[in-house]
Amino acid sequence: MDGKEIIARRVAGELRHRMLVNLGIGLPTLVSRYVPEGMVVAFQSENGIIGFGAQPPDGMEDPNLTDAGGGYISALPGAYSFDSAMSFALIRGGHLDMTVLGGLQVDASGRLANWMVPGRMVAGMGGAMDLVAGAKRVVIAMQHAARGEAKIVPLLTLPPTAARPVSLVVTDLAVIEPTPEGLVLRERAPGVGVDEILAATTAPLILPDAIPEMRL
Repeated sequence: MDGKEIIARRVAGELRHRMLVNLGIGLPTLVSRYVPEGMVVAFQSENGIIGFGAQPPDGMEDPNLTDAGGGYISALPGAYSFDSAMSFALIRGGHLDMTVLGGLQVDASGRLANWMVPGRMVAGMGGAMDLVAGAKRVVIAMQHAARGEAKIVPLLTLPPTAARPVSLVVTDLAVIEPTPEGLVLRERAPGVGVDEILAATTAPLILPDAIPEMRL
């Protein structure tokens, strides 16, 4: 099981029956593959669809069915589409139970940076700012480090996406919960020790007495 699958499977463990959940571009879209059996979850994408499923098999792609990043998706029975005005009314109106977003950095206060990619031209924040501000829970799905650089840092060095702290951070090494007291290390990835997590994290972590392995 590679790091992305570990992250997607663990994030899927945060899903609850009949939730309305937004999946961001990239790694978060993998979460749709691991919905627990018997659970009904309505996935929303800000380009205007509720009720999408995993990527279709090769040859079954429909160019009219894509996620916000342009990746192919499937439409589940009962799915429906709408314009961007309705989509962002759902997001800004606080109707999303949860959003799952990628991240470039999360700092010690739980603030997220995920819209400006260093060295690349970007058109703007897109829906990330609205999602962090509007969803009831904000779960970040990201690699713990990139190119040898920590992504969980004392203070953001990239522009923040929103002032609000996120609810949970799930990486290929750990599950970390931002709290008013600081970042709490809640779980370890299978086979990963606390020392390895601390070595890959520059932000201070609060260590409970018991830090179990993730259930995948």
